[in-house]
Amino acid sequence: MTGIFGGVITALITPFKDNKVDFVALGKLIDFQIKGGADALVILGTTGESSTCSEDEKSQILSYAVQKADGRIKIIAGTGSNDTQKAVSATKRAHALGADGVLAVTPYYNKCTQKGLIEYYKAVCSASPLPVIAYSVPSRTGVNILPETAEKLAEIKNLAGIKEASGNMAQVCEIMRRVRGKTDVFSGEDALNVPILAVGGEGVISVLSNIAPDKVKEIYSAVKKGNLQEANEKQDKLLPLISALFSEVNPIPVKAACTLLGFGAGAPRAPLTEIEDTHKKLLIEEMKKVKLI
Repeated sequence: MTGIFGGVITALITPFKDNKVDFVALGKLIDFQIKGGADALVILGTTGESSTCSEDEKSQILSYAVQKADGRIKIIAGTGSNDTQKAVSATKRAHALGADGVLAVTPYYNKCTQKGLIEYYKAVCSASPLPVIAYSVPSRTGVNILPETAEKLAEIKNLAGIKEASGNMAQVCEIMRRVRGKTDVFSGEDALNVPILAVGGEGVISVLSNIAPDKVKEIYSAVKKGNLQEANEKQDKLLPLISALFSEVNPIPVKAACTLLGFGAGAPRAPLTEIEDTHKKLLIEEMKKVKLI
């Protein structure tokens, strides 16, 4: 399945206030993304701190996002788990609540074989008619979707893409070679947005676009128009900021950045902590350099 999602997809933070979901701030963030030109939002992904949200909160957050978006932007729900049945249940819930698709990270901690990955994604894709994006981020999960596995996954009829965040461009190119025309590939690492788009990536699933959706969209558009020089010039200016956004584990820095923009993102939930002063100073410096603040 190709062409379902594309462009700039923001892996949206979940704002908290007094350790509760701040729906007012969430609504402002969604409006900001739409105004900035984002094409879709991932709700309750890693950046959205899904692992520390209760099941009730997840339902409330996704339901609110769908209603707030009101068809103006596509909503993709994070439904992955290290328990296949939980991933299946979350995918069914996303369908019932009106999501446009789901993003399912590979199983984590208990991990699995490549055969296990295929069975896992078959189960998630069978749970509903929604398009599914598989998410490979081995630095966090310990599981890597290998190119030959990606090729097999691409045969699943509602597998709409693979979010590639391995950081390995050779692997990205090999996956692209194997799945081109069968399913789409998305950059899952902001520092590699330009090269992944240049080899045929359909879009980016971005942390950076939480605070600069318009700037990420400019880079995407430049690559798609074949103007790699412009894309690289714009990306070069943002690379120090991207580094600052990952100076601590995601989403600690990007939540701090959203607060600096006035969105009141709140502190991350434990065991994550608020950003350290040295990293916050660096973040402020880089945001000022690109005129975000």
